[in-house]
Amino acid sequence: MPSATDTLAEGLLPLPHPEAGLPGWCDRFLCPPGGNDVFSSRLWYDTVLGHALPAGTRPVLALAGGEKGVLLPLLRQADGRLCSLVTPYTLTWRPLPAPGAAMREAGLALGRLLRGGRPARLDTLDAEAPGLEELLAGLRQSGLVPLRFDHFGNWWQPLEPGAGWEAYLAARPSALRATIRRKLARAGRESRFELLREPGLALENGIRAYEAVRARSWKPWEPFPDFDAALMRAAASAGALRLGVLRDLDGQPLAAQYWMVSGGYASLLKLAHVEDARAASPGTVLTALMARGVIDEDKAAALDFGRGDDAYKPLWVSQRRQRTGLLLADLRSPSGLLALARQTAGHGRRQALQWIEKARRRQG
Repeated sequence: MPSATDTLAEGLLPLPHPEAGLPGWCDRFLCPPGGNDVFSSRLWYDTVLGHALPAGTRPVLALAGGEKGVLLPLLRQADGRLCSLVTPYTLTWRPLPAPGAAMREAGLALGRLLRGGRPARLDTLDAEAPGLEELLAGLRQSGLVPLRFDHFGNWWQPLEPGAGWEAYLAARPSALRATIRRKLARAGRESRFELLREPGLALENGIRAYEAVRARSWKPWEPFPDFDAALMRAAASAGALRLGVLRDLDGQPLAAQYWMVSGGYASLLKLAHVEDARAASPGTVLTALMARGVIDEDKAAALDFGRGDDAYKPLWVSQRRQRTGLLLADLRSPSGLLALARQTAGHGRRQALQWIEKARRRQG
């Protein structure tokens, strides 16, 4: 692997020891500590590599265009296909450009790396990410066809600077406002709230409380049971963790959730409550307490409620954006043609044939 001082050559670079995290030369492509894109940071990727790699996969770094190009953290699946290095916890993924990267040229270089292989799948993408359209133009120029698909919805809301919790609460639906005020008053008498930010014994107790709540909640089996604790510890060391625990007066945890706050952006990663305590709405209480904290204390510029279109999310945040995906298909290969046929089946045979003909013309 190149060192931080090497001239970087493009290629598909395997990571033989993923538990050691990303090599140092990747830092020029990553979001710096304290930035507003924690899912493109070393903190995030090192934790994923150490605790959330699916069985049978191998991490690969696609470096397109060298040190002035774009880095794509990928996984090579057991069948050889390449896909984004994402997890069930990733809220957004994107190609990582070096400062001043020429995105169209990087896309052309990426196409050279992927041509002739099976279609690569890039998902969890922000369709409006800066430079993405230029990258796709370069991919098309290389002869690949980017086939878009919808992945999941993401609910979020930008916050007016200085408006504070009361202004935020006033904009919520009236039923939620009434529930929050009533339940917070009751919770003040019947429970206690803990907010944990820093490494140490208190955090370890909080992690155990989170795991106990999750085990007694409605949540399904956890595919990577070590990931949450590892991420909380790493985020606490970086000053980005906000772990909330709501306990009854006997000290038993009723609800737990953790957020990451970085660069003014507050993301709710995981939440759970004990099913037996549902009547007291401990999840609603804890979400209100945590949102109030990141708004009033952390001065968050935006709230992000994560993956999926759960019914409760539009009550708390007002805007939905679509996370998308791409299949990068080479129409000169049978697998590329098959991917195009499957992707365009709903558009009809004529449109699929038109796409194939246009792609062949671009290839000369």
